[in-house]
Amino acid sequence: QVQLEESGGGSVQAGGSLRLSCVASGYGFSSHYMAWFRQTPGKGREGVAAISRYGTTTYADSMKGRFTISRDNAKNALYLQMNDLKPEDTATYYCAAVLSLGSPSLVADIYKYWGQGTQVTVSS
Repeated sequence: QVQLEESGGGSVQAGGSLRLSCVASGYGFSSHYMAWFRQTPGKGREGVAAISRYGTTTYADSMKGRFTISRDNAKNALYLQMNDLKPEDTATYYCAAVLSLGSPSLVADIYKYWGQGTQVTVSS
């Protein structure tokens, strides 16, 4: 089982940057597919970016070119570098993990393990 804890959220102005981190504890981080999702009140979880255990990545269209997902298996860590942030990026960001997929996915229901979330607020 994998436990996930996010950090790095905060408040920034539009155009700014943040780097989110997600540290995993438990067994087999390197074998898991990982992803970042975000959620605003009253809405479902939106896929942001995902990465396979091999490093293959996929992004939601609105994040391409601005966000970068990466992982460091030696540190059991997942990262999300967010640049050129916009007010519409304001949300609670969650990391998620699942043991095995055919390819990285942005479908929330597929993921088994979730962190508690970290808040990102972008002001205009």
